[in-house]
Amino acid sequence: MTIIEKIRRDGFRKWLAKLLLIKLPLAFFAVTVLWVLILKWVPVMVTPLMISRSLEYRSDDSFRTQKKWRSYDKISPEMAKAVIASEDNLFTEHKGFDWNEMKKAIEEHRNKGKKLRGASTISQQTAKNVFLFPSRSFVRKAFEAYFTVLIELIWGKERILEVYLNVAEMGKGIYGAEAAARAFFGKNASELTKHEASLITACLPNPIDRHADKPSDYVSRRATQIRSLIPKIAYPEWINHE
Repeated sequence: MTIIEKIRRDGFRKWLAKLLLIKLPLAFFAVTVLWVLILKWVPVMVTPLMISRSLEYRSDDSFRTQKKWRSYDKISPEMAKAVIASEDNLFTEHKGFDWNEMKKAIEEHRNKGKKLRGASTISQQTAKNVFLFPSRSFVRKAFEAYFTVLIELIWGKERILEVYLNVAEMGKGIYGAEAAARAFFGKNASELTKHEASLITACLPNPIDRHADKPSDYVSRRATQIRSLIPKIAYPEWINHE
């Protein structure tokens, strides 16, 4: 190998290393931060999950996407209380991750042979819903953690909850509290009662097969449990639109 060839080769390696280790990560960081900043004020109108579901049910003539953005003050506080009680009772206290719950889930999996259950917070679920296509890979989990940190830092708790209540899948083709309230109870999200909010929330782990308006025995029992948990949690004043 000639000296010129060696210089060219080493120069290309340095350029490639700089591209992969510096330029691309900086570009990714800049774009994602800008993306999160924009969505701090702009309603989230479509998510990767909505696109994925539309493709999944493209041959189903009965399927249609139902979604209507509502600001947090137009959603019943009972809905916010129900999802916090059911999904993440430390939502207003943690910084995006419930490390104790995650540790408990791993220990149950290792020591008792139980299936590894999800221990995602509302912040993690929001990050996943808004920014990522559904999958179970470790790469996706890493991106989920990254976006969780960003929205915790940039959005804050009230905006995270507002977005969650507008994009969470709450039925087949139904996204957000407003669409769920109209589809299941024929009313606006601002009018949801504690009982109705608990029924919708009880369906969240499997909203395709569970129905808030025609609850199974399990959904009814779970809704009762959620209602019993709600008064045990100390909510900040803004939860009640104060």
